[in-house]
Amino acid sequence: MRRRYRCRPAMPESLSLTGNLPDVDFSLLRRDPDVGGADLPASDAADRLILDEAADLLAASAPHAVTVFDDAYGALAIGATVGGATAVRSHQDLITGERALARNAERFGVSVEQCAFDAAAVAGARVVVMRLPRSLDRLAEVAALIAAHADPEVVVVAGGRIKHMSVAMNDILGEVFDRVDVSHARQKSRVLFARGPRGAQKSGAEKSGFWPQTQRHDDLGLTLAAHGGVFAGTRVDVGTRFLLSTLDPAVPYARTAVDLACGSGLVASWLATSRPSITVLATDRSAAAAASARATAAANNVADRVTVTQSDGLESVADASQELVILNPPFHSDAAISTDIARHLFVDAGRALAPGGELWCVWNSHLRYRPVLEKEVGPTRQIARNSKFTVTASRKP
Repeated sequence: MRRRYRCRPAMPESLSLTGNLPDVDFSLLRRDPDVGGADLPASDAADRLILDEAADLLAASAPHAVTVFDDAYGALAIGATVGGATAVRSHQDLITGERALARNAERFGVSVEQCAFDAAAVAGARVVVMRLPRSLDRLAEVAALIAAHADPEVVVVAGGRIKHMSVAMNDILGEVFDRVDVSHARQKSRVLFARGPRGAQKSGAEKSGFWPQTQRHDDLGLTLAAHGGVFAGTRVDVGTRFLLSTLDPAVPYARTAVDLACGSGLVASWLATSRPSITVLATDRSAAAAASARATAAANNVADRVTVTQSDGLESVADASQELVILNPPFHSDAAISTDIARHLFVDAGRALAPGGELWCVWNSHLRYRPVLEKEVGPTRQIARNSKFTVTASRKP
């Protein structure tokens, strides 16, 4: 079927979505407890545009008919509720985002149902509002879920900052929806509208069951599994590959280890396969990453020795309890670049390590993390360095 990508002026008057969103003081929103860029605004012009474009649909929606995806800190879910929607469902990938939404909803005196990423999140949904993720794989997985399980009359209102959007997003939505329309730009933001889900057709059914993707890496003896949006996907990023090449002497007597900010779970499964007597905890604040790490462990037959949790850092780990922590720290919070995330994880690792335990960490050399590691963990030595990355080991006194 031919896909249609239209700007709003070409849409029939009956399909116009622009409405008047009730005044919402988004300055009251906070990113807390997200430590990365915590002082930055918790909403932006794209959130307002999405809500304005969806206002009429939200006001006319039935209970349990509105779902929100990838809302950073709650602006969309709270705005939809204030705009007239009742029993709004929301799925956010980050556990810190879930907690920020809960706290912000309390500030506004509204209630939002937080959901796992599954069919129940969109069952019966007639309106889906969402931020367009920067990862095309994440958009493909979300779009497939909506097309397969939402109401056949669903309208998806998805927006973002123009600098983070591409024509490829239209194509991805067009794979599982009959029609994709495009709004005018406002304040450097734009919205895409998708209608006519083809979830009942073969193509939609195939795509809804395509995740996680897998890839075999014979040089490492591992199969990687990844859901959409997970860092590096099923690839082995160069920093992690460099880190793996140094890990043989990392606390060789350790009976337990932690893969902190685990992503696809590559490090956790590598440790479990290379050290048959070790048990590993893999933890990440991303639901997609946690699901990927579980799938990676299962694909490599080490699920019995790899436990995966979605958590903010090592919040579930007791003080002074770990012999080895391994970390490739992220440095993005939403679209903002921030070293606060790495510092937060270093502090957590220092707390969780037992005396004599070590944090092995790979980082972009220009970030110069060594003084922070010395302060927050303990004496730090350089293990390896190349033109881009540094690997260090920090020992807990």
